[in-house]
Amino acid sequence: MKIGSYTLDNSLIVAPMAGVTDRPFRTLCKHFGAGHAVSEMMTVDATLYANKKSLYRANFDGELAPISAQIAGSEPESMAEAARYQVANGAQIVDINMGCPVRKVCRKLAGSALLKDEDLVARILDAVVSAVDVPVTLKTRLGYADGEENILRVAARAEQAGIAALAIHGRTREQMYTGQARYELIREVKRNANIPIIANGDIDSPQKAKLVLDATGADAVMIGRAAQGRPWIFREMSHYLQTGELLPPPEVAEVREVLLGHLDDLYQFYGEYSGCRIARKHIAWYTNGLHDSNAFRQAMYAQDSTSGQARVVDAYFQTLLERDERLSYREENLC
Repeated sequence: MKIGSYTLDNSLIVAPMAGVTDRPFRTLCKHFGAGHAVSEMMTVDATLYANKKSLYRANFDGELAPISAQIAGSEPESMAEAARYQVANGAQIVDINMGCPVRKVCRKLAGSALLKDEDLVARILDAVVSAVDVPVTLKTRLGYADGEENILRVAARAEQAGIAALAIHGRTREQMYTGQARYELIREVKRNANIPIIANGDIDSPQKAKLVLDATGADAVMIGRAAQGRPWIFREMSHYLQTGELLPPPEVAEVREVLLGHLDDLYQFYGEYSGCRIARKHIAWYTNGLHDSNAFRQAMYAQDSTSGQARVVDAYFQTLLERDERLSYREENLC
């Protein structure tokens, strides 16, 4: 699959997730075989460029190409300005967010709320594509409300504007993350499109990745929450799509090595205070469903230093290694 002049290594893409897909996470997913990764959403608020958290989000130092920065907002000129800023900052692809269903984003008529105003959608697409000389992609949903799905019109207008690739989450904004993703409209978009189409929603296993690719005819799939604490899911999906065979789950020793390496990257990236706190959710995801993990997490949450946190994590995995256990995760319908 190609996005503009960039050829991706495969059809597996890391979805942009606020508070998750920072540079350490994107780098790790690419290490495990993701063909592409999109940054977490960055708003176009004028305070963006002076906001410490946003500066972390816009940090692409040393990241494998192509580097994709996602922007969100509701004013065409502000979106164009944000796109120019991100390109100057190192982004090689700009991604427009018209899919976020979170209330605080939609309240500002951004994210998936934009789907209520197709004229505004068109003006934003035209403004951003015209503002930069790099490929511009779009991530969106089926529509704003159930029964009022307008993805076919939005997709056609996106292609007309010069959007290089379109990622579609198979739900409306009204659905949020409830129910099941619907793929029929994604398939219809693909039938009519002359640009790459990326399917997103409920893709949580190698088998589901193949099922969605087959069902939609999409050029790629985008994996979000299923990769939280499971960055090796991209290795598993890639192997299955190439061979039809399932890889065994990673052994505890490998998970320990991956997690400790991830923690070290987070600590270096964010520093002592933020690194320790941001790492907590990742540790919880990695250890979900493992032996005595609830008690472990309570001990881990009590640590307020990176050294103490890493020490507790290492000790927990040493205990698991002594039990000679393999990883076992609870089956959940993630999206």
